Amino acid sequence: MTAYHGPALVTLATSLLLFLCAAYVGRCRVKFGIQAPATTGHQQFEIAYRIQMNTLENVVLVLPVLWIFALSLSPWWATLLGCAWLAGRVWYALAYAREPRTRGPGFLLAMLSFGALALGSAWGLWRGLFP
Repeated sequence: MTAYHGPALVTLATSLLLFLCAAYVGRCRVKFGIQAPATTGHQQFEIAYRIQMNTLENVVLVLPVLWIFALSLSPWWATLLGCAWLAGRVWYALAYAREPRTRGPGFLLAMLSFGALALGSAWGLWRGLFP
C-alpha cells in the first residue's frame, strides 16, 4: 500500500471536497429556508446545489481513472494529476459560488486533468493487455 499513499490521499481529499459541498448546500438550505426535497428557490442555493451535483458527477468519473492510472502506469503521476483535478474542482466551486460566469478556468483545469488520467489509464491498460 505504501506505493499508493498519494492516490489514497487524493481519494480522501475528494471525499472531503464532497462533504464540504454537501455542507454548503445544507447551509444554504437553512439560510434561505429551502425545505427538502426542493432543489430550487433562491439563486445562491441553486448555485450551491449545482456545485455539489457537478462535483459529484465528476468524482464518479475521475476516481476510477485515478486508480487505474496509479495501478497501470504511475502512482506518482496519478497523484500529481489527481491533485491538479482537485485544485481545479476547488477553483471551480469557489468561482461558481462567487460569480458563476468565472467558473471556466477551474473547470478547464479539472477536465484537462481528467483527460490525462483517462488517456493514461487507457494506455496503461493497453500496455498491460498487449505487451
